[in-house]
Amino acid sequence: MSEGIDVRRVSAASYGAMAAAFADLCRRAEAPNLHMAPAAIAAALSGPVRRADEIVILCAEGSTGELVGVWAFGKRRSLHTGFTTMLQAPLVPLYEVSSAPVLDRRVAAPAALALLRFLAGAADLPKLLRLPLLPVEGAGFAALAAACAETGSRLHRFESWERPMAMPRPGEDAERYLRRALGQSYKKRLQQHRMLERAGTLQLGRHRRSDAVTALDDFLALEAAGWKGTNGTALAKLPADAAYFREVIGRFAEADMARIDLLRLDGKPIAAGVLLDFAGQAHFLKIAYDETLARLSPGRGLAIEMLRRDFADDGSFRLDSGAGDRVDASAYPWGERQAMANAIIAIGPAGSSLPRLAARGRMLLRQWRDRKGGTAGGTAR
Repeated sequence: MSEGIDVRRVSAASYGAMAAAFADLCRRAEAPNLHMAPAAIAAALSGPVRRADEIVILCAEGSTGELVGVWAFGKRRSLHTGFTTMLQAPLVPLYEVSSAPVLDRRVAAPAALALLRFLAGAADLPKLLRLPLLPVEGAGFAALAAACAETGSRLHRFESWERPMAMPRPGEDAERYLRRALGQSYKKRLQQHRMLERAGTLQLGRHRRSDAVTALDDFLALEAAGWKGTNGTALAKLPADAAYFREVIGRFAEADMARIDLLRLDGKPIAAGVLLDFAGQAHFLKIAYDETLARLSPGRGLAIEMLRRDFADDGSFRLDSGAGDRVDASAYPWGERQAMANAIIAIGPAGSSLPRLAARGRMLLRQWRDRKGGTAGGTAR
C-alpha cells in the first residue's frame, strides 16, 4: 500500500463491469491509455489471447475506493522475450500504441509506486515487464521512473524514437497551428491540399458508434486496394487479424471510444483513419488512402481536414499518431513530438541482467530482419 492506495488483481471477467470507473479515470489522467480499457481486454480474449489466465489486470484504488490506476499485461514467453516469461503491455502491440499505465494525475506518483510494489510482492507473477511502446516523458513516465527508483527496479530503454503528436497551444486556430507544425513546408503542403480541394467536392465524415462499425468496411477496402493488398498484409487479406480488428472497433464503438474519419471526394472515400477517441484524447490506429491519387496526398489531406474539424469542434484536443520507431515524422502535419522507447523493467532490487540480454536479442533480431528485407515503417500501420 502507498499513501492509502491499495492494489488488487482483477479477473478479465469482472473487469468488464468496471467500464464506467475506467472512463472516469481516463478523464482524470494526463494521457489516458485506452488500450487498458475493458473493451481492449474483451477484444483480445476474442482473438489473439485465448486464455483469461494469460491476462494480468492490476487496479489501484484510493482510500474511498476510487480507481486511480490501471495496468493490464499479458504473460509472454517467446523469442522476443529471450524465452523468459515476462508481463507485456499492451496485450496486442501490433494494433496498439502505448504500454503506459493509466494514472490519476492527482496521485500519479503514489499510484505508480503502489502498482510496482504489488508486482514486486506477488510471488506468482514474473518480475520482468516488457513495454515495447512506452512514452518516456511527461508526468506519467516521471511517476513510473520514480517508482522504479523507490523499489530498486531497473528500467532499461532501447530503440528510442520520437512520435508525432498534435497538442495545440492556447489561442491557436487550425491555420496558425498548421503554419507552426509544417514550418517551411507550410506553403507547399497547403498548395498541394488546395489541388485536392479543386479536384472535386471534399468532405470529411466523422463516424462514431454503429456508424463507425459500418465505416470500417470503407477503410478495409481502401487498405486492400493499395500496396498492402498486393503484398498480402492488408487486414482484408488476413481473416484472423480482420476479425480481431472488427472486434476492437465494435467494442470501443459501443462504448463511444472509437471513431473512423472518412475523407470523400465527390462522395467517394479516398482516405480513412481509424482512431480510439475519448475525453479529448485521440489515438491513431491505422490509416489508408487511395493510392491512385497519391500525387494529391489524400492521406495528408485527411490529417489536415481532421485538424480543421478538431479546432472547429473545440480546439482543446490531443492526438497521438501512434507512429512506430521507423516512421518519418516530417510526413505528418502534427507539430509536437513524444519521446518513445521500447523498454523492459526488472522489478525489485535483484537487478537481473536478463532485461539487457532480452533487449539485445530483440535488437539483433530486428537487424537480421532488416538485412533480409523485413518489415518497414509506415504511418499508422
